[in-house]
Amino acid sequence: MSLEIRGAKSVSTWRQTLAAAATVTALLLAGAAQADDAALSLKGKKIGIAVVGTQHFWDREAFNGAVDKVKELGGEVLPVDGGRDNQVHADNHDIFLTNKVDAVISILGDAAVEPKFKALKDAGIPVFTVDHLSPNSINNTTSDNYYIGTTIGRYLADSLGGKGKVAFFNAFEGSLRICGIRAQLAKYVLKDYPGIEIVQPELAEAFANAPEDARKKTLDLLTQYPKGTLDAIHVACWDQPAIGVVQALEETGRTEIKVTAVDAGPDTLEIIAEKDSPFVANVAQQPHKIGSISAENVAKFFAGETLLPQTFVDVVPVKGAEEAKKVYAELGYGKLD
Repeated sequence: MSLEIRGAKSVSTWRQTLAAAATVTALLLAGAAQADDAALSLKGKKIGIAVVGTQHFWDREAFNGAVDKVKELGGEVLPVDGGRDNQVHADNHDIFLTNKVDAVISILGDAAVEPKFKALKDAGIPVFTVDHLSPNSINNTTSDNYYIGTTIGRYLADSLGGKGKVAFFNAFEGSLRICGIRAQLAKYVLKDYPGIEIVQPELAEAFANAPEDARKKTLDLLTQYPKGTLDAIHVACWDQPAIGVVQALEETGRTEIKVTAVDAGPDTLEIIAEKDSPFVANVAQQPHKIGSISAENVAKFFAGETLLPQTFVDVVPVKGAEEAKKVYAELGYGKLD
């Protein structure tokens, strides 16, 4: 028995030693990380920040996150806004070339911006992108879109109990890489549910005044699918159209139809949090954090650090009213009763 007791004490001491070592290591790593962050600087650097538009919450918050962080790190900001016109957004990059900025952060946009990126790169101006994977950028900072697509696909399947008909709003799968990932991976998940059918043709929302456009198109859809013949509507890339979808369902008394989407800004989280809302699931992104991290990556680049081609920022899944209230508070939007 004495040997067992001595052994127990030895194991206990060994565990305490390991725990203490782990604590010290964690503190050292945390201290090193803080020191590294404190060492980051953009002092004396002029950073061009281009955003495709600021009408949408996500775009505006990503832009503000980048601007705030560049200023915090001591840099000067040269901001431009494309007004949600992709060609204007692309042409705005000429301003950076003319002003000989030290680096560029470009937020969203389509293929029209690629020649501008190449021109900047050829002039020795490093380009950093947000939600736009480009061969001409040093780094792209984005949400984990792979997780977004598979998660919302699972939540959609769960809301249907594994069977039913679902309509997709999916205008941008072919034109924007991030939208393609989200839509295709949601569909990939649904392939494991033979009882779920995606009705054809898919719906194409307009970006301009998306809620009202989606409301009208949903009303048309409901005339084609009487009660009992449609079970869900999914907005594959973002969630502003989902606002109009919910409005149409409430107008027609068709709130048995489930709604899912992607983005989970404060406005749509508020709808999900409502009692008996047909809007049942979403995935929250952190756009301000994404923009901020992109600016940090610019500073890391100038500090000589090697960056990976992409930086993925965590997202927060939301299922049901209670989770919507919780995430709303966690993301700093306030409190929902």
